[in-house]
Amino acid sequence: MTTTDALIAAPASAPDPVPSRRIARVALDVHLPHLDRFFDYSVPEAMADEAVVGARVRARFAGRAVDGFIVELPCDSEVDKLTPLSKVVSAEPVLDAHQVRLIRAVADHYAGTFADVMRLAVPPRHAATESAEQHPWPRPDLSSIPAGALDQAPGGDRFLTGLRQGRHLRAHWQVPPRFVTDGSGAVDWRRGFVQACAAALEGGHSALVLVPDVRDVRRVRDALTGSLGEGCVAELHSELGPAARYRNYLAASRGVARVLVGTRGAAYAPLHDLGLICLWDDGDDLHAEPRAPYPHARDVAALRASIQPCALLLASHARSSEVERWVESGWLAALACPPGLVRHGCALVRVAADSDEALRRDPLASAVRVPRRAFETIRAGLASGPVLVQVPRSGYLEALSCGDCRAPVRCRTCNGPVRADRMPDGGRRLSCRWCGRVMTSWQCPRCGSSRLRAPMVGSRRTAEELGRAFPGVLLVDSSGQTPRESVGDTPALVVATPGAEPVASAGYAAAVLLDAALLLDRADLRAGEEALRRWLAAVALVRPASEGGSVCLVGPAWDASVQALVRLDPAGFAARELAQRAEAGFPPAVALCAVEGAEGVVTGFARLADWPEQAEVLGRVELPPDEPGADRLWRLLVRAPRAAGGALAGAAKKALAVRSARKEPGAVRVRIDPVELS
Repeated sequence: MTTTDALIAAPASAPDPVPSRRIARVALDVHLPHLDRFFDYSVPEAMADEAVVGARVRARFAGRAVDGFIVELPCDSEVDKLTPLSKVVSAEPVLDAHQVRLIRAVADHYAGTFADVMRLAVPPRHAATESAEQHPWPRPDLSSIPAGALDQAPGGDRFLTGLRQGRHLRAHWQVPPRFVTDGSGAVDWRRGFVQACAAALEGGHSALVLVPDVRDVRRVRDALTGSLGEGCVAELHSELGPAARYRNYLAASRGVARVLVGTRGAAYAPLHDLGLICLWDDGDDLHAEPRAPYPHARDVAALRASIQPCALLLASHARSSEVERWVESGWLAALACPPGLVRHGCALVRVAADSDEALRRDPLASAVRVPRRAFETIRAGLASGPVLVQVPRSGYLEALSCGDCRAPVRCRTCNGPVRADRMPDGGRRLSCRWCGRVMTSWQCPRCGSSRLRAPMVGSRRTAEELGRAFPGVLLVDSSGQTPRESVGDTPALVVATPGAEPVASAGYAAAVLLDAALLLDRADLRAGEEALRRWLAAVALVRPASEGGSVCLVGPAWDASVQALVRLDPAGFAARELAQRAEAGFPPAVALCAVEGAEGVVTGFARLADWPEQAEVLGRVELPPDEPGADRLWRLLVRAPRAAGGALAGAAKKALAVRSARKEPGAVRVRIDPVELS
């Protein structure tokens, strides 16, 4: 027998294998850019059963105990000697592998850190809720799904069929701005989301619905539960208490909740076998996260649909430039009716001074705030129901200027803007919006006049003026501070700011959109796009023209946004807007990075950044102060072709990491493709 044969015949003589060490790869709650990576720790034997992927742990890092999550249990590590985990805080797996990939992708896309996005994705732990018995979660009932919404849109039926088959489709649904309700009170887009979620559930998948605010969350939840059954829909938003929020999050992570509706933070919810993400009104700025790295729910949803993967349905009355870019590139399919067909089922939209004949009848129509046609629209609407008056700003007199030379009224102490507040005795009080100082008298330093005029009038002053013009009519003032949910079908004059319009039970008989020029004249890249979005939302609350519904806009009839509203053609406006931005080199046609901070900080950041070869550096420019005494900030803009967007974000992230490693003083704010650029 050879030596080799002897070795094969006697395996028992071989030494016992050395047991492999247990390793946990941990995402620590460390926000320093140069430490944006995972760290390996050894798992003590006593923690072996509890140290699972997604568990909350505590570990020693830089001499202190730091919280984190286990993201992986690798077989080996590049580090020979590992520090053991200090503690497994909770063995409940609340962060799955799909979330880890999504958080990493979002952090890289927005030049942020994993820890920055992780705090947005996972709510704080509530120990009592975690240890309590799981709340029973009924299965959705798919026997009574409404019809007549998404299934009637061009291509909508094919999209729903694809969802039932489990296909990963992507589409934008252009919802006509018409007032239609069913017995459950669900309007077109909410009924369409119910249809889409039901189709995903039929295919054996879960569904996620993202909306801008809590009011929409409750309305969508009611529409879903009205069709799928009580108690089967989870909701996730910041207004929930800690226990309720964590309970719903656990219901998703444990796989018992199959349908979840929430605001922007719910985009990371750990739903099992996710088949569909629905997002309403991506143009609403509430979808943009105000905390670093400032991700937008629309882009998070798009990244998740590509990474997980799953179907994606964006829906809105308007169409943002970002969605238009995706539609033109073929990444999104457009589910939209022709504008002529849309106009047939919606309210009639007119401009107060839209023709020479209108100006002949009312020569001051283009100069006064509430012209004759607007009064006629209100008077005719009050004969059959409530009338909506949309005003851009809340308050009384939000800005003042000299009545003779039109110079802005400024505070004598801090040079801040001055407003007039209504007093209980019927008088007015002038106060500074920056320092709060009350002015007993004012005289224009330019011309010496003491007369005042108000180029910007708030909703309260508007309600007061219209109340005098229409005595005996019920007045309702609804704004961001005091919003109203709904009004009845009796005649009433409802003055509301955008987003705070109450819903009329039978639809508004008419609507008047005031101060359109103020919305369009804002020094903002998205002024026209945002104005059209707000106006279409108001049109959607008015009865169709076949039932006498009409809308009157007071503003420049020649403006492209106004013309798009009259034609009810947001897709055409979005295409034109995108083409103009491509020509001018503005996002989303190009990738953009905005760097803000003190002058020296911005200058030092620019030296550290290794921008892509195609990048173009614009600035530095000094920004106006937000309030008196604030530090002066400077801004640097860097733009690059869209194909180099990843390299642009990578260069910004690398520069942040170098600053962090060197412990350079001063704060710097980096935003990729900022929503607001004024």
